Amino acid sequence: MTKVIASGKTIEDAVNQGLAELGVSRDKVEIQVLEQPSKGFLGLIGVKAAKVEVKLLPVPEVVSEPIKPAASLSQMHEASEDVVAKNPYEEAAAFLKEVAAGMGLDVEVHIKKQRDGHVFNIAGEDLGMIIGRRGQTLDALQYLTNIVANRYSESFVRIVLDAENFRQRRRKTLEDLAERLAGQAIRSGKEVVLEPMPPLERKVIHAKLQNNPQIKTYSKGEEPNRRVVIMTK
Repeated sequence: MTKVIASGKTIEDAVNQGLAELGVSRDKVEIQVLEQPSKGFLGLIGVKAAKVEVKLLPVPEVVSEPIKPAASLSQMHEASEDVVAKNPYEEAAAFLKEVAAGMGLDVEVHIKKQRDGHVFNIAGEDLGMIIGRRGQTLDALQYLTNIVANRYSESFVRIVLDAENFRQRRRKTLEDLAERLAGQAIRSGKEVVLEPMPPLERKVIHAKLQNNPQIKTYSKGEEPNRRVVIMTK
């Protein structure tokens, strides 16, 4: 993959999304703005996300140089000691601790490997600041943490952030919401449109209702304003 089309609330958000998908830093890409963000009428109607194309820059040609005398074994040993490979997960955890410290929080990050990625469990006091309203701050930190981790990894890595078991509690809240709104759709016979949600939360709604014989769901809109629609079959 040499280029991606990414969307976001702002140009910067869209660019960061594209960088995360490509797993590279900004200096390695060419960015073209395709669509400017728009708040729409009264900031509510016709909201339009920013859209950019993020394209990898071509790898510069290697210029041959005169052959130099081979280094001695001692020189090679010294050079190898100077080159220390950085662990992407340790760098990501250090980034999280630094951000938390800037918020006046002292936290620990416990890393757990799972089948489809790694989970970073944040432990400490007063973690409500890190979680934010409906997990919005936690989601933003997760996005930035993945960018940091992928800067230090040759292959794509995926990290999920959690704090005070928020992800499980939020999942239960969303599943209860899905059942309640499905009942509303059945009683009224009308579509029920949910508020905009990130992809992982929309997936929870779809999964909870996929086996309901009376209900079907789909998503509409563009990120970050994409939302789930619940309707009767």
